Amino acid sequence: MSEEKLPSRKEAVRILDQGRAEIDALLARLSPRDLTRSGIGGGEWSPKDLIGHLDSWEQHALDALAAWARGEPAPIDEQVYSRKTSDINAEGVERKTKLSYAKVRHSADETHAALLAAIRGMPERRWVEPATPRGRKPLGHRLGVILGGPSGLFRHAEAHLKSVRGFVEERTAGTP
Repeated sequence: MSEEKLPSRKEAVRILDQGRAEIDALLARLSPRDLTRSGIGGGEWSPKDLIGHLDSWEQHALDALAAWARGEPAPIDEQVYSRKTSDINAEGVERKTKLSYAKVRHSADETHAALLAAIRGMPERRWVEPATPRGRKPLGHRLGVILGGPSGLFRHAEAHLKSVRGFVEERTAGTP
C-alpha cells in the first residue's frame, strides 16, 4: 500500500461509500435474527460485529484527524505499533457486543457520515501535506492506511466482502 497513488478526496469518499454500500446491500438480504448470528468468514463475528468493527476503524480515522489537527500523532498509531491488529479488532467488537444491532448500526452510520464530511470539508492542500509537522506521508495517505485493506487505501470494507457474501448466501439459499 505504501507505493499506491494517493486518491483525491473525492475518490476516497467514493471508495468508502462504495464499500459501505456493498456491505449494506448484502446485509439487507438477511433476516433480523441473522444480523446477530455469528459465522462471518466461518468465524465468531456476526454482521452486527462486522458493522461495529468497521465503525471502530472509521472512529480511529476521525480520532487521527483530530490528533493531527493538534500536531499530535494519531492514537491508533501507538496501538498498531504496540499490539496485534487482531487484539485491537477484538477490543473494538467487544465494546459494542452488548448493544443492539440498531444501536451499532446507528453509531456506524453517524461515524461514517462524520468521516465523509471531514474528508469533503478538508482543503485540498491539507489532504496532500504531511499529517503532522514531523510527518513525511500526506495526510490522505495516512488516513487511507487506517481505512485500508489488502486491495489498497480506503478499502477496508472491501476486504470483508467475500466473507459477508458467503455468510449471506448460506443464510438466504433457497429464498427468492
